[in-house]
Amino acid sequence: MLVAERYEKIVSLVNERGSIRVSELSELCQVTEETIRRDLDRLERAGRLRRSHGGAVNVKDSALQPEIPYAVREITNADEKKRIALEAIKRIEPKDRILLDASSTAWYMASDVPDITLTVLTNSIKVATELSIKEKIEVISTGGILAQRSLSFVGPLAERSLDAYHVDKVFLSCKGVHLERGISESNELQARIKQRMIGMADEVILLADSSKIGVQAFTHVADLSEVDTLITDKRMPQETIERLEDKGITVITV
Repeated sequence: MLVAERYEKIVSLVNERGSIRVSELSELCQVTEETIRRDLDRLERAGRLRRSHGGAVNVKDSALQPEIPYAVREITNADEKKRIALEAIKRIEPKDRILLDASSTAWYMASDVPDITLTVLTNSIKVATELSIKEKIEVISTGGILAQRSLSFVGPLAERSLDAYHVDKVFLSCKGVHLERGISESNELQARIKQRMIGMADEVILLADSSKIGVQAFTHVADLSEVDTLITDKRMPQETIERLEDKGITVITV
């Protein structure tokens, strides 16, 4: 099979199925997985598909999956999120370098965190604005493409800006926490920046109320093995807590 023919076959399979994994493409095209990864990189640059974790997805289905507007997220399970935020703040120490994502729970953290010596990196306009009135806290914003629904910066510039930093702790939320399939997000752009966040932190603290447990959203972010601590609410079933703890995750309910 000629290279051009392989490209057309890959695009056809992705468009037909919506998504496909590297391992399956390798078998169908009878080339190595490394060759398929290079093919996907070239096809993504050409705008014919988008890379995803372990494979590729249809351009129409990948990066523009709708996010829930921030104003809606802010009031959904608000009491639980506020309690989770207050518990998370207990894990912040003076002189820490931390990262807060663009979740509503992170905004609640920014609102209530005391004005102590901290460095806070964030991709959230709401978080940066909230922290701007606290004189001892140094705030660094990623910049990037503005995702209007979440009021967050995403995209290649936001992702690359994170490469310049290393933090002690990252506090982030997500759309879904699945016991087998890990952490997931509503779209590719949000998933990619959260993957970078997880990779640059010594400690990963996941903030997720119990409504997100068992949910698999559109795009994979990370395996649960990447999470150190999960802070959730008291509605979390004990069986689920035990299964998470068996994976080495410290589970805190509030």
